[in-house]
Amino acid sequence: MKNNLKYLFPLVVGFSGTVMAQSTTANLPNVVYIMADDLGIGDLGCYGQRQIKTVNIDGIAQNGMKFMQHYSGATVSAPSRCALLTGKHMGYAAIRGNDKVEGSDGLLYETPLPAEEKTVADVFKSRGYATGCIGKWGLGGPGTEGMPNKHAFDYFYGYLGQRFAHSYYPEFLHENDEKIMLNGKFYSHDLMLEKALNFIDKNKATPFFLYFSPTLPHADLDIMDKEMKKYEGEFCETPFGGRGYKEQRNPRAAYAAMVTYLDHSVGLIIDKLKEQGLYENTIIIFTSDNGVHAEGGHDPDYFDSNGPFRGHKRDLYEGGIRTPFVVQWPGVIPAGVITDHISAFWDFLPTISDLLQTKSPQGINGISYLPTLTGKGKQKKHDYIYYEFFEAGGKQSIMNLDGWKLIRLEVSTPAKTYEELYNIYRDPAETTNVIRQYPEIAKKLKEKIESQRTENSHFHF
Repeated sequence: MKNNLKYLFPLVVGFSGTVMAQSTTANLPNVVYIMADDLGIGDLGCYGQRQIKTVNIDGIAQNGMKFMQHYSGATVSAPSRCALLTGKHMGYAAIRGNDKVEGSDGLLYETPLPAEEKTVADVFKSRGYATGCIGKWGLGGPGTEGMPNKHAFDYFYGYLGQRFAHSYYPEFLHENDEKIMLNGKFYSHDLMLEKALNFIDKNKATPFFLYFSPTLPHADLDIMDKEMKKYEGEFCETPFGGRGYKEQRNPRAAYAAMVTYLDHSVGLIIDKLKEQGLYENTIIIFTSDNGVHAEGGHDPDYFDSNGPFRGHKRDLYEGGIRTPFVVQWPGVIPAGVITDHISAFWDFLPTISDLLQTKSPQGINGISYLPTLTGKGKQKKHDYIYYEFFEAGGKQSIMNLDGWKLIRLEVSTPAKTYEELYNIYRDPAETTNVIRQYPEIAKKLKEKIESQRTENSHFHF
């Protein structure tokens, strides 16, 4: 299988020591998983960006491994986070959309993650880890079974609901079960970053899992003046007048500044790990929850935010679901490794189970990519990558190992449903629908869809 993007994919070489040579918690690696919100794969220097500075995230790629074909959990936020935490793709996940449910405070939050769902935090807790989620949750509000502390997170701080996260100066955030009133006076990212740094300080004597999910660079396009000045005057601007988001006179400068400020925050986390002597024993992962957004005045084409790929957030084209994914693991992953291994959010849970030598929960869809990270053992591969999406008329896609990808559109209305077929290795930008040339391939992929999904009483076409 060849990828005509012509990237080089060096093999992972051996590393000193073993991944789990000792079973004591003192020797277990910390894991910091950083997930941006609506950041495009093309927004980072390590994936080709030339106008926006991302030196710290690029450094993770330079010091570790860069994945060229990593997929988000979904093409929008809540289901993507569900896939990451539960190891289940959109055909089996409990949460498959952004639908809202009322919390005990009378406000609307995303559909709660069911109590019976085990998360990657449960896996970490089984080995004595401290667990924290700081940033955007999106899997249930106050008084529901979806609260973070009901899914093995010791500590939570941030936005429980996504619609509140459109503002960087919110009326409130939540700290565990407590609503913290802010009255629009504080920049939320700074508060969440401070809590993330404090979490590292507090748990430096024990292995920890920090799931840091900041809202940058999701709209609103809103950043402090001192950060905006780094890019003011750099771009030709068309002011954004609002329409559901904050007005922004310089949307391109704002977006670039937000991405660079996110990168600066990654650098502060790395500095904190070094300060506490934890850097060498910490796995650092950086990714984004889905493809780039085109909201709040952001023009993703200007920055080539989706790289060489077609589509954005809410699309099942590659630009909506292929995400940046870089991993640093000192002493295990050699510097500057690039891999074409096909992986996805639902692989994180089994990878951690593999790392910690514990059993994964039943019924997951993920495959451990630990062999790819370590260069040890045989790497299993996905037969198919499957998605379904319940907005914009209903969408499905399925891709096989040979790069053949069937996209079904207007699925919610069978009389309007139509299909497109691409081969992403021959046509990575999905410019040419070849379903008429290869009807048998399309038919076989369509027949495989039912084996990739179960019915969901809440999310259904």
